[in-house]
Order: sequence, then structure tokens, then C-alpha cells
Amino acid sequence: MAKAIMIQGTMSNAGKSLVAAGLCRIFRQDGYRVAPFKSQNMALNSFITPEGLEMGRAQVMQAEAAGIEPSVLMNPILLKPTNDSGSQVIVRGEVLGSMSAWDYYEYKSKLVPKVLEAYNELAAQYDVIVIEGAGSPAEINLKREDIVNMGMAKMAKAPVLLVGDIDRGGVFAQLIGTLLLLDKDEQEMVKGLIVNKFRGDRAILEPGLRLLEEKAKVPVVGVAPYLNIQVEDEDSLTERFEGNQQVDLIDIAVVRLPRISNFTDFNPLESIPGVSLRYVKTVQELQNPDMVILPGTKNTMEDLQWLRQSGMEAAILKLSGKGCVVMGICGGYQMLGSSLSDPEGVEAGGSMRGMGLLQMDTVFSSKKTRTQVEGVFQQMGGTLKALQGVPFSGYEIHMGEPVFAGDTHGMNQVTDRVTGTMKQDGACAGNVYGTYVHGIFDREEVAKGVVSAIGRAKGLDVSEIQAMDFAAFKETQYDLLADGLRNSLDMERIYRILEEGV
Repeated sequence: MAKAIMIQGTMSNAGKSLVAAGLCRIFRQDGYRVAPFKSQNMALNSFITPEGLEMGRAQVMQAEAAGIEPSVLMNPILLKPTNDSGSQVIVRGEVLGSMSAWDYYEYKSKLVPKVLEAYNELAAQYDVIVIEGAGSPAEINLKREDIVNMGMAKMAKAPVLLVGDIDRGGVFAQLIGTLLLLDKDEQEMVKGLIVNKFRGDRAILEPGLRLLEEKAKVPVVGVAPYLNIQVEDEDSLTERFEGNQQVDLIDIAVVRLPRISNFTDFNPLESIPGVSLRYVKTVQELQNPDMVILPGTKNTMEDLQWLRQSGMEAAILKLSGKGCVVMGICGGYQMLGSSLSDPEGVEAGGSMRGMGLLQMDTVFSSKKTRTQVEGVFQQMGGTLKALQGVPFSGYEIHMGEPVFAGDTHGMNQVTDRVTGTMKQDGACAGNVYGTYVHGIFDREEVAKGVVSAIGRAKGLDVSEIQAMDFAAFKETQYDLLADGLRNSLDMERIYRILEEGV
């Protein structure tokens, strides 16, 4: 069985996911077969495996860092929030059902055998497992039958490295306070502290580190710098949402829906020089972009209602009338149609008017489409007509199917890589486009094709536009992450912690 080490944090967004990914890459570079694991992930960013199973994107990112294919064994429980007090519960890639927070709290102990089964299967295949916790282990109201922090560390007999975020301040209180709220046996499992996201002169920090070790009785195994790298973020705490609103030569606005999901779809566009990709949540922020993207969402109907009430829908319709490119992905695609109906109460129930930019009706059902696809842009018009014939690949996660009317037609021909069947995907009408395919911009020729087409329509010289092989780019980022951590962590000590266990 593999040896294990666990990364826990003092709070959400302390940097657990990146530290875990960096260690995965370091262990891989050092010749070990390594895999990530997180027993329970709460996130709206998810991924579909080649088998058609659903898992959190954080563990996909960590698997990429480890140089292996993602598997639902790495994330046996995924919680996808549907509202402020409930989530869809996905176990080993399959939907178990939707539960309120209280119902899941009472139920989760029944999932321990599933967690252990997945962990043991994974541990039998690898030399090292890097386990990630969730939130903070010091949430004392949630400690009963915990399955993701110290509860998981005990099940895996994994020593713990505790990560604190100095960038948001109070890192010493974070680390010591967390330790004080742990039970004595849990405190003994914490073998090292990591101060994360540090900017400045470490010499100034040293007196604090010495006092921290004295009071915590746990060694500091590293001070990790604030690393400006581009890897996929886990959830809506991402700093991308609060990024620069400055407009560049080609301006793309992604509407920040309240329940936005899979916003990692747009990272390839963001990486092209001369392109500003802005996440906007008000009409004032929207301004006058060259392209508006409606992203995926966990609740299409409620987010469409928000779009309507906030005035964003009217602003997008006005931009579309002026010829602005409008594209919807998954739930955003469904919003563009004539109507949405939910006879089974999968989302909000009932029916509502869509934005009316595509002559299509969406009917929701309890059946969830989960598959990987590859295809070719076929029936393209408007500004993006030059994409016709360009291949793409990605994955689908959605509930509901379109019914076309009028002149609207399927935009793409795709092959379902799980079943091998061919089908139509998406629709276009003028400068309005929709697709169910997540990751559609990942291929260099697609991202470059979209940006070049918009540039030509604006009369810009697009001959110098350069996209990138996004998969190759991510590899460079994982190496930069590993280098940054290797240079700042006491890896010799971390290897001793890994070998000694608990």
C-alpha cells in the first residue's frame, strides 16, 4: 500500500489544492508513482472521466501534476451546491440524489465504506498518495463523524501538514488557533506547518516563525511564496473573479452568474496576449465588449431569473442587436433559447421564458448527460464562420435536451466517446452561438480561431495573434509550481514525515 501525506488548511482558499498539486509534481519528478485524493469535494467545477463519471476539477488538476489520468477514485464524493442550503450528492461519479445540508450531515457516515474502498483501491496502485482536506479541520460544529479532514487522516493513517495563508493576515493566529481546537490525538498527527502565499523578506518573518514553533510545538517545514502561476482553481473563491477590468484590444466578458460552474472553460482565452477576459456581475462592469459569454451554472432557471432582475439580460440583448458575439456554454446555452421547462422539478420547477436569441426550447429531466465528446464545427455563421471545419474536444454535464424550431440548427457534429454514437450539438443564429461542450476552447486552433475572427471583424491585423497548446502550457505551470515549493519547503524533512507516518 502507498504511503500517504495529508495537506490541511486553516481555512478555505489557504492554498491546499496548489500545495497538494505541487507535492504531486515533486514526488513524480523524484521517481515515485503518486496520486491525489480528496474524500469529499464541494465545488461547481467538475470534470467527466473517459468512463462518463463526474469528479471535482481540483483532483483533475492534481492528477495532471502527477502525470496520470484522473479517476473518480481520487474524489469519491462530490457535492455540487444547488442553493444556499442543499447540494447534489455524487458518489464515485454517479448522482446519488439531492440533499439539504442537514440531511447530508446526518447521512455522510454511511459513505465511509465508499471513501475507504476508493482510497484503498488507489493506494494499491501507487507509491504515494497526497490527500487534501477541505476548509478547516477546526470547524468544531462539523467534527462529528468527519470524513474529509482529521477523520480522513485517521482512516489513511496519514501525517498532516497544516497550511496557513499569510496573504490575508493573521497567519500565526490561524495556525495556533487551529491546533488548539484539535483534540490531543489530532494535534499529534500534525507533523509540520506551512506558511503560504508569502511576499517579502523572509528574514523579517524569522522571529515570528521561531515563536510559532515554540508555541505550536510543531516545526515549520516551509514558507511558500505567492506564486503567480496559471492552474485551474477549485471554486468560486478564485482570484480571477476579482481581477482587472481593464479592456484590451479584444474584450471578452464572462457573466459571473450566482451559481457559475466550470469557469475553467475560459482559461485558454485568458492566456492570449491582447485579450482581456473579464468576469462581470453588473451592467456597469459589462460595458461594450466584443464577445459576451454566458457560462455553465448549477441552476439555469434561477440564474436566468437573476440575469433578468439585474438588468444584465436587457444589456446583453441590446449588445446582441448591435452585432456583438454572444455565446452560451451548457446552462448559458439553455438560457439563450425561447423557453425552459422543468416538469419534474429538477431545478426550480415550472417553466419560464428564455432570452429568445435561439429558437429552441429546453426541457429538463432527471436523466443527467455525462460524457466526453470530440467533434467538428459544422454549421457556423456570423463572425465565427471561419471556425467551420475546426475540430474540438471536451465533455458534457447537463440535465435537459433542446428542441429546435424555425431556422435554428445544430452547430456541431460530435462523437460521444463513451458510447461511440454521433449526434448534433449546439446551435447558432447570426452572431449567437450555444454549445453543451465544456472545454471547447482548450484546443489551440479553437481559441485562436475565435479571437482571430473577432479581431478581423474589428478590422485588426490578426496575423500576430498567438494562442498556445494549453495542455503543454499547463505542464510548464506545474513545473513552476514544483520549483517554487521545492525551493521553499524542507523536502528532506517532508520525506522523513512521509516515511515515518503517524
